[in-house]
Amino acid sequence: MSTRNHSHPASHSLSSPKSPTAIMMDRTLSSRRSQPYSDFDFPSSSSAAVASSSSALSPIPRSPTFLSDDESKTKKPHLYLLATNYISRFGLVKSPCLCLSLCLIFIVFGLFSLMLNSRSFVCVSTYDPISRVSLFGLDGVDSDFGSLGVPWCRSKHGKTVEWTSKDLINGLEEFVPIYEIRPIKNNMYGMGFDHSFGLWFIARWLKPDIMIESGAFKGHSTWVLRQAMPDTPIISITPRHPEKYLKKGPAYVDENCTYFAGKDFVDFGSVNWEKVLKARGISDFSRVLVFFDDHQNELKRLKQALKAGFRHLVFEDNYDTGTGDHYSLRQICDQFYIRGGGHSCFRDSDEARIRSKRKKFWEKAVDTDELCGPHEAWWGVRGEMRDNFNHNKTIISYGEHFQNSRFVESILDVYWELPPTAGPSLTHQTRYDPGRAPPPIVEDGRYRLFQRLGLDRLERSVFNGYTQMVYLQISEPES
Repeated sequence: MSTRNHSHPASHSLSSPKSPTAIMMDRTLSSRRSQPYSDFDFPSSSSAAVASSSSALSPIPRSPTFLSDDESKTKKPHLYLLATNYISRFGLVKSPCLCLSLCLIFIVFGLFSLMLNSRSFVCVSTYDPISRVSLFGLDGVDSDFGSLGVPWCRSKHGKTVEWTSKDLINGLEEFVPIYEIRPIKNNMYGMGFDHSFGLWFIARWLKPDIMIESGAFKGHSTWVLRQAMPDTPIISITPRHPEKYLKKGPAYVDENCTYFAGKDFVDFGSVNWEKVLKARGISDFSRVLVFFDDHQNELKRLKQALKAGFRHLVFEDNYDTGTGDHYSLRQICDQFYIRGGGHSCFRDSDEARIRSKRKKFWEKAVDTDELCGPHEAWWGVRGEMRDNFNHNKTIISYGEHFQNSRFVESILDVYWELPPTAGPSLTHQTRYDPGRAPPPIVEDGRYRLFQRLGLDRLERSVFNGYTQMVYLQISEPES
């Protein structure tokens, strides 16, 4: 359960940060005019969270004015205009029919090429004409979220995970046949394919001595852990025992699992882990994998795991800023000093315009009105630190939010977000915004690989549950 240590330049000094009020004023009075990042500018799937480039930690450049540029200066001419200009050079304009025919040929050829080759192409509903118009205009499809980017938590020493994209592809090829025989075919409100694969892959790679899960629902995650490690003990903490669901439909109960459920339920933070694990012959807590799918404040769970001495954690629902029913690691690490971090609540900004357009494509995209709460609070969910399935909502200041991020980074060795399994044109998913996620394992346009891995055999609905699952490795206690 080791990680690779990569060189990591010193981050920008934060010894004299602006006050939260000054920062928010700066953001309000300026729009984001930085050049959109290309796909190759984003961190790779195995290092998005621990990018070592000092430029990745630089604040996003801003324009001194919030007046937008004249779009006609940068807007590309339509294809038929280019074709007409080209044809006119040869004197073919005198033949209108021929000119029109050639223009149509150019247009059809261009669209066909786009469909075959573009990594940006996304299949959308034929019943959504607005989206289709935007689609063919190449507006808001690919991971070109510009200055919004993808936030990530910085590790202390620049470590990253050992596995590579090739390892993930090999893992997919092995996992698809396993997933096809899952006992719970319709796991609505539970994990879909992406996170099932991620949990299976991480557990199989780390090979822990024991696995702990907080939140089991019908037992699908327990089944996934069992497929990864057939003989490893599991401890499952969940308010309702999975066997209760057997009365209404498919569920999974594991014979080699200890359940703290029903009348025996104890919250993760209240368990005497030293006593529980010692009774099972476990003394090295660095050999334990803890999986959280309990929709609790992830900062709270992180502190509880740290206190117990656990080092390897997986959070299933690592919700993006402005979404979700609990405070997540991604929300905590969404900061101005990180590329893709921090947001503007200025309604006439470029960010607001881009967010509005992306709402037409992606169900979970958040526009500025949804992102920003009272007094332009954008952190967490509208300035709230949510907990316990959204039942608890605590208003926090940006200063508190900033300190939370500094705490997380002070104890973090590795932060790795699971990439989506495949691009949206392959999975036909419309739920998560690909501009706010790492590049997929199987990128758009690679249908042969998608097919070879057997992913085309799965129902499309199983790909609609991606919420940036994250693996953390916590630092060893300092002596």
